[in-house]
Amino acid sequence: MTKLENINEEALQEALLDEGALMDDELSEGEQTDELFEHFAITVDKGQKMLRLDKYLVDRMEHCSRNRIQMAADNGNILVNGVVAKSSYKVKPLDRITLVMPYPKRELEIIPEDIPLDILYEDEDMIIVNKAAGMCVHPGCGNYTGTLVNALTHHLKDLPLFQEGDMRAGLVHRIDKDTSGILVVAKNERSHARLAKQFFDHTIHRRYVALVWGNIEEDEGTITGNIGRSPKDRLQMYVFADGSDGKHAVTHYKVLKRYGYVTLVECRLETGRTHQIRVHMSWQGHPLFNDSRYGGDRILKGTTFSKYKQFIENCFTLLPRQALHARSLGFVHPTTGEEVYFESALPDDLQAVIDKWEVYTASRNLEE
Repeated sequence: MTKLENINEEALQEALLDEGALMDDELSEGEQTDELFEHFAITVDKGQKMLRLDKYLVDRMEHCSRNRIQMAADNGNILVNGVVAKSSYKVKPLDRITLVMPYPKRELEIIPEDIPLDILYEDEDMIIVNKAAGMCVHPGCGNYTGTLVNALTHHLKDLPLFQEGDMRAGLVHRIDKDTSGILVVAKNERSHARLAKQFFDHTIHRRYVALVWGNIEEDEGTITGNIGRSPKDRLQMYVFADGSDGKHAVTHYKVLKRYGYVTLVECRLETGRTHQIRVHMSWQGHPLFNDSRYGGDRILKGTTFSKYKQFIENCFTLLPRQALHARSLGFVHPTTGEEVYFESALPDDLQAVIDKWEVYTASRNLEE
C-alpha cells in the first residue's frame, strides 16, 4: 500500500498551497505550536487500478471519514497533479495527490464557558469576533480555559461543529494572545472549507495597526525575508535574510503618523507567518512598542531625561503588551460570494498610548 506522507514545503508549492497560509501572523504564548490545518501528499503506485478519489483516500488515511474527504474535494482543497479534483475523479498510476484539511478532533476536553464576546457580525455561516488582548485563541499548554474557543463553544453550543469538543472548531486563522483584533470563525463545515481556501490562496485582506520604535525612513515599503524558528531561542522567530531557511514572508507597511521616537504604521500581510509583523519590524530595527519578546520593552529611542523615562514607563503601564491590533479583515462570503469587509476600532489601551504620544509630540514642538 502506498504510504501517505505529511506534505513538505516543496510539494506544497508545487500544489500552489502555502503551508503557513492558515496561520495568522501571531502564535499565542502557551498555545499549540502546530498549525490549524494538516497537509498530505501521496504518489499513487504504478500498479494501482482506477478507483474513485474519495474511496482511494479513505482507505489510506487513518481516522478520516469519506464525508470529510468529499467536503475537502468539493471546496477545491484536493489537487491531483496540481489541478483541483472532485471526489469522483478516477485515480491513475503515478498520480500525485495533495490535500489540505482541518486537523481532526484532539483529545482535549473543551469546556463551554459563558465568556462575553465582542461580536461584530454574525450570520448562519460565520461569526466575526473582536478578540481582546490577553485572550488565547484556543486551549493549549498552560491555557486550558478562558480561551476564545471555550467562549465560542458555549455561544454556538447548538451547532454540530461545536458539539464535539474540537479545540479548533471553526478556526481558519488565529492571532497572538496579546494581540487584539478581528477574527473570522466558521459556523459549519462548508464555510470552514471555503474560508480556508481563501487563506490558502492569499486572497484574504488583513490589515494591522502597530506602534513601532524609531522613525521609519520611508512612508511606504515592503519587508521581504524568510521567517523560521530561531536557532537560539525556540520561543522566538528569526529572519533568514539569505533565504537559506524558514518560509517566504512578505509584509507591506504604510506610515500613519510619526511621533519622532516612535511611528504608527499600518501593516498588510501578504503571507501569514508566526510573529510575522513583530519579527519583520524588529529585523528592520523597529521593534513593536513594549514587545518583550523582540526587545521593544525598553527605551530604544529618545532622550536620557528622567521625565522622558517616566513618560515611557507610564506608556508601558497603560499598554502592558505589544502595540499590535488586527484592525480589518476582507474576504469573499463563503455562501453569498459577495466581498465583505470588517473593521474594529483601536482598543482603549493602544488608543491611550497613541494619545499620550500625540500630547508629548505637541509639547516638544512647542518647546522647539
